[in-house]
Amino acid sequence: MSEAPAGAARGARSAGAGTTGAPKPLRRAVSGRLLYVFILGDVLGAGVYALVGEMAGEVGGAVWLPLLVALGLALLTAGSYAELVTKYPRAGGAAVFAERAFQRPVVSFLVGFSMLAAGVTSAAGLSLAFAGDYFTTFIDLPTTLVAIVFLALVAALNARGIRESLRANVIMTVVEVSGLVLIVVLAGIILGRGDGDLGRTVEFAGDNPAIAVLAASLLAFYSFVGFETSANLAEEVKDVRRTYPRALFASLVTAGVVYVAVGLASTAAVDPGRLADSTGPLLEVVNEADVVPERVFAVIALIAVANGALLTMIMASRLTYGMAKQRLLPPVLARVLPGRQTPWVAIIVTTLVAMGLIFTGDLGDLAETVVLLLLVVFISTNLAVLVLRRDDVEAPHFRVATVVPVLGVLSCVLLLTQQEASTWLRAGILLGAGAVLHLVTRRSSQAGPELADVVEDGEGGDSPRVPGMIDR
Repeated sequence: MSEAPAGAARGARSAGAGTTGAPKPLRRAVSGRLLYVFILGDVLGAGVYALVGEMAGEVGGAVWLPLLVALGLALLTAGSYAELVTKYPRAGGAAVFAERAFQRPVVSFLVGFSMLAAGVTSAAGLSLAFAGDYFTTFIDLPTTLVAIVFLALVAALNARGIRESLRANVIMTVVEVSGLVLIVVLAGIILGRGDGDLGRTVEFAGDNPAIAVLAASLLAFYSFVGFETSANLAEEVKDVRRTYPRALFASLVTAGVVYVAVGLASTAAVDPGRLADSTGPLLEVVNEADVVPERVFAVIALIAVANGALLTMIMASRLTYGMAKQRLLPPVLARVLPGRQTPWVAIIVTTLVAMGLIFTGDLGDLAETVVLLLLVVFISTNLAVLVLRRDDVEAPHFRVATVVPVLGVLSCVLLLTQQEASTWLRAGILLGAGAVLHLVTRRSSQAGPELADVVEDGEGGDSPRVPGMIDR
């Protein structure tokens, strides 16, 4: 096996090193069942609560079909993650795989910063979802104002010191799933009393159903991302080579079944045009059923959206902090609050960027930008599988058929071709800004030691070891 890449070594050193400088192994305490729930919680994020209406606007009543297509596309790249994680069962992610496969720091930086930019953009979109119809169920205020205040509150909680835990993830997953299951039940009630129309579920918008489904699949794909962050638990999973693929594929299939059921239920119960006109489309199903108070469901949806935004901003700020410690970004971003030991500069900067992105587009626009950025990450991972086939390891591991990563790359390229010019511009500006910061940082620190080597152990507080999480 080839040596671990320098970036991975630095991450391990800064995260687990003691006074002797030797990395401490992570405790393998995550069972297959807990891993399944963890991944399911990541995938079953807030996206579907807000994007059903956007998809209905693209495809019409057949919302379930792009969700099914997106599941198939996600499973292709998941196969590549299953191989790489079981082949190299260490805490890490796409940036680590890219560094190992391509041996070019600029590629690893591009992949890591794409994850960072996707996280900040996702938080901006979720803030708009929070400020939409679900929030106005309680009070009617300007959407932009609510979104900005919401992000500020998320930043305050982030700076106070927020730690993700599997127990909290289980609770939030139960809340999110219960809300989606409730939609299916309410749709059954609507159809049972003679209202609604199952025929709408096979109706398509526009003259070309294939183009409509592909356009909606781009949005649907946003609801499936999140599984890639499970690579960060590789060192903490019991019998990772056996349990990881099972938990990964089972959680994606479970999410797919739930999403397809919600897609069928929502358009069967409510006219697709009505869904498309709402920023809280599932609330329309609740109102149509008139069984559960709309405020009850609004609370569930707001909890799902808020949790997703919080976890996403935790990831973005800690990833910014980690890249600054390795002098991939300006070192000032690695400053921490005394006592709280949270990366306050990184939190402020990522929050301000998210606030700025609010003014660049609506939820659909920002979701498509997140997908574009993550497609860059997924292309890298699928290619890494093929490149690293030359690297033999002694331990048995999951091996996906060669055609799967090839199809994974092609599927990502296909989705990239569906992106609008404004989406490319938004993503390009984000990546361009990151590249400029990276170049300036490199030039100013070529002669100096890495900050990761001179910061006292433990300064990072509750920052995670490696690039983290994008929750929808």
